[in-house]
Amino acid sequence: MTFLKKIRINTFLLAGLLVMTNISCGNASQEQHKAATQKKRSSFSTLISEKQFNELFPLRDKFYTYAAFIKAADQLANISVKVTRRAVSVYQLVRTDRSAGKTAIVRQDADWNEAWAKAKPDSTYTINYGDFCTTGDATTNKRELAAFFAQIAHETRHGQNGAYNDGLMLIDENNTSLAYIGESDDYPPVAGQKYYGRGPMQISYNGNYGYASDCIFGDEKVLLNNPALVETDPVVAFKTAIYFWLTPQTHKPSAHDVMSGKWKPSAYDTSKGRKPGFGMVINIVNGGVECNHGEDVYNMKDRIGFYQYFLGKLGVSDPNCVCSCGTMQPYE
Repeated sequence: MTFLKKIRINTFLLAGLLVMTNISCGNASQEQHKAATQKKRSSFSTLISEKQFNELFPLRDKFYTYAAFIKAADQLANISVKVTRRAVSVYQLVRTDRSAGKTAIVRQDADWNEAWAKAKPDSTYTINYGDFCTTGDATTNKRELAAFFAQIAHETRHGQNGAYNDGLMLIDENNTSLAYIGESDDYPPVAGQKYYGRGPMQISYNGNYGYASDCIFGDEKVLLNNPALVETDPVVAFKTAIYFWLTPQTHKPSAHDVMSGKWKPSAYDTSKGRKPGFGMVINIVNGGVECNHGEDVYNMKDRIGFYQYFLGKLGVSDPNCVCSCGTMQPYE
């Protein structure tokens, strides 16, 4: 686990002062009715078989099982989170668990009802974790899955360069002596805990563990109190990776929105060289280190190699791929 992975994940921290958990929303009854009547989604196993998964990751650590991956995707498919932002840095998160028929506010910052915050226009979007590799046609969905696998394979590889068979080998980063604690009023660190990189996407820092915990469990304390769950429970580990894939960052789109075709670059993005494609996903994941440095960047090239390898294994291609981020400016 290299230092570069910490830099890009830590940018995901959100501002605020207070987290409120398990408070019913005013429109909970409507949300619960919708949840009760919503058609159940097919299992994620229909997209990839155990045989395919095993062939893609032949050297994986036994911790990363196909069953855990499918369970993580199927369980998260029941979760959606409505994110509303006021005055740039004042947040409310409303989480719906369709399997439980429950909607609750899991975060509402202290200044949420202040007049100055309410006077600012709301920015609102909903993250549906069931959208993971399911919102396009068969080819688009497989391209997204190949892109996801490419990122987690690179983050966890530990083998021979260029073989592309060594993904999902590392459960946590090599150096676990560092705590990776960042300042966060919303998700303060718990004494004695370390928030180093863990899991397929190597999630790190207390702010990111807390935010992921709010979305996955509806309670930030689950992972803040016990970050080791990400390296001891494979279902939780895969959930943190899927959470990262679907969740936009403060200034960045989600990797899912890029690979599914939902994200369209603004005029400002275009001026920075940002274009839809796998290269933009690299920019989201680790642009600060790997992007806008030309084409001869090892980590970027390794991610691209994994993507092309997995595309072939899944029986699809991406002939018009903007795979490189060599001329894309990273986000600040």
